[in-house]
Amino acid sequence: MVKKETEAAKRARMLLRVSSDQQLEADGDLKVQRQIVFEYIQQNENWIFDGKEYFEGGVSGYKNSVEERDALQEAYKDARNKEYDILVVYKDDRIGRRMWDIGGYVMALKSLGVDIYTVKDGCISPETNDIMGQMMLALRYGNAQKSSSDTGMRVKDTAQKLVAGGKFMGGKAPYGYILENSGKLSNHGRLLKKLVICPYEAEIVKYIYHLSLNMEFGSLKIAKILNANEKYRQLAPKRQNWQGGTITSILTNPVYSGRVAYKRRERINGVYRTLKSKDRIIANEPNETIRIIDDATWNRVQEKRALRAGRYTKKLEDQNVTVISRNDGMLSLIDILYCGYCSCKMVNGSKYNYWTIKSTGERRKSKTPIYKCNQQWQGIPHDTSNQFRADKVDLIVFKVLSGYIENLQENEDIFRLINQKRNEEQRKKESELAKEQTKLQKIRSEIDFMNSKIPQAMTGSYDMNLKKLMSVIEEHEKREQVQENKVNEIRSEIEHLSVSMNEWAKMHQKLPTWKEVFLNAEVSQKRVLVNKLIERIDIRKDSINIRFKIDLNGLFQSRMSMGFEVPKQRI
Repeated sequence: MVKKETEAAKRARMLLRVSSDQQLEADGDLKVQRQIVFEYIQQNENWIFDGKEYFEGGVSGYKNSVEERDALQEAYKDARNKEYDILVVYKDDRIGRRMWDIGGYVMALKSLGVDIYTVKDGCISPETNDIMGQMMLALRYGNAQKSSSDTGMRVKDTAQKLVAGGKFMGGKAPYGYILENSGKLSNHGRLLKKLVICPYEAEIVKYIYHLSLNMEFGSLKIAKILNANEKYRQLAPKRQNWQGGTITSILTNPVYSGRVAYKRRERINGVYRTLKSKDRIIANEPNETIRIIDDATWNRVQEKRALRAGRYTKKLEDQNVTVISRNDGMLSLIDILYCGYCSCKMVNGSKYNYWTIKSTGERRKSKTPIYKCNQQWQGIPHDTSNQFRADKVDLIVFKVLSGYIENLQENEDIFRLINQKRNEEQRKKESELAKEQTKLQKIRSEIDFMNSKIPQAMTGSYDMNLKKLMSVIEEHEKREQVQENKVNEIRSEIEHLSVSMNEWAKMHQKLPTWKEVFLNAEVSQKRVLVNKLIERIDIRKDSINIRFKIDLNGLFQSRMSMGFEVPKQRI
């Protein structure tokens, strides 16, 4: 029955929100909300429902700020245009669960002449001069925020325990898998899914890991290789082109080693961030039924990617380690070859030769890869020759390198001494880390203490007003971030030391086969192997000076390299 509009009647609208897609079903929470709110409006004789409702489906009132919620922004815009007087919701948490955000939004609507009513509590909009009412409003949504936080924490804690035990928590199947019915029901009566390996996609996953581990290609390079092959391109996710981000996701997802993971991404200030591997929850034991990559390959790929990552590059250069940021092109020494005249890094180039076949008049050409120094053209004194044929330089370097590898094989104590030195460095860093972690914990304890005093500051019973207290907390949080970055930096250095020790150990195991590898490997593989052993090569017209990372003649010198000169070699 439609009520007659009177002069005192107020225009009412409703706000409906459900947090999950399941609640959008016809017989779900949404229908119930709408019916209860409509009946509540009908019970107030001087209210008239003008037919408009603001709706949010699958939107969290805890994770999303007011600025991110279109329905609240639309309601505010209409209030500013004086289109309605009353906004009715089922419960106060339908507006949101963020203490400062929602309290401010309620008062913003109040300043525009719009009151918010809930079916349970009636009007929750205090007057603009009612300080106590505004404090109670802040406490109301503070409790709602805490309730959501506690619930979320319980859900996460439960999920972490289940994942640690190897349980798949649902969601979209990663590339290389499909979802099949497990035959089990959840507590909500829904049929649970399980991961099953997709054979033809699994083969591509193995190929991607091969390119990353053995060729040391980056994600973009691997994507280009796959897209260049029509068979692989057609098997890309969603049958679209392969992308670098997809490759990175495949190379960093522990599910391929048989271990499901939780918290690979986390929402921080409204934006999802990819977490570091140490912050993720990973199954304690692998599930062999979903394993595609063996543990040794998985671990080596992670170590390689850590070494390639930009955030390590500077530190590794300081420690005389060459990092390959890209592995393509025709020249295997391009990362470590320097001009012997100006000390500038050599670059790759090509020399073209042209000739004509007399009998046919056919014009032909050939291309020879070269190393060249571009600085000669800048006026820096050089010998007459500033470019060197790559095939001749590589032949000399690989001949010396073969002899060096034989010497390494004869000195069994070298790797033990290297590990001993690395262990000493690691112990020092771990002691430094403990001190910085103590400082970080102290700052966090101070923040926790000040947060506990917020209710007293709101009521005026604390010796610092709320504004000042929040300012001090903000300053402490900035200090916390700086200290946390410092702790993470030291932790990364320790992780790098561990990776380096593993690198030397694996290098030692592979030495017997390296000489043969050099003779048969592709250029990209040779480039990887050369960078493991050689720190720098300086080239001149009549000599090549090679400095190795391990000094066989002086292991205990501060610099673990050696001058191994090859004199009077014409290039």
